[in-house]
Amino acid sequence: MQARRLAHYIAGGRPAGASRTYPGCRDRTLPGRTLPIFLPGLLYFAFESATWTGGSAFYDPTRDGDMPARAYLLTAQQFADIAAQEMYRDPGADLDLTRVLTTGRDRFGPGRYETLICLGTIDAVPVLTFTAPWPLTHADLNPPSPAYLTTLATGLTESHHWSPTQSATYLATRPGATPHWTPETALRAIREATGT
Repeated sequence: MQARRLAHYIAGGRPAGASRTYPGCRDRTLPGRTLPIFLPGLLYFAFESATWTGGSAFYDPTRDGDMPARAYLLTAQQFADIAAQEMYRDPGADLDLTRVLTTGRDRFGPGRYETLICLGTIDAVPVLTFTAPWPLTHADLNPPSPAYLTTLATGLTESHHWSPTQSATYLATRPGATPHWTPETALRAIREATGT
């Protein structure tokens, strides 16, 4: 959700606190439009992130709830290049979006972010994201690192104008984050990282 992090996927570079440098998209034009949205489902943290250490964030659209998210207006080519980078592939190949646009779901491989989901449209533009193919109940839960937690929290503040306390409470109470993180310890980590 953090615009600065998305910019590293598009223009290339390494986000603060990450161990990975992204090559960027073929089209490095930053999105001209962004909207705060809510997706039906649940955010959870699982497995071990090679980029951030600690758990990675995943989206389970089958669970009850509303997950805050951020929609960016991208080209189909940019979406393909961002998805490739999350799938640890080199950007440069377009995705066939026919199936995800007609059925709402498509799986490009067994990896953690190789399942595409279409969640309707905004102004006739499809709302696409990618996540793991498995549900929360099949995930090896693992809490996120302080740097990753802070990146997500600043994205919530940017996009939904949530306070640090509201962001920390939300993130600390997601499956995988709890019981390692509490709203108080998450807020402390976010404030230490951001200097607020």
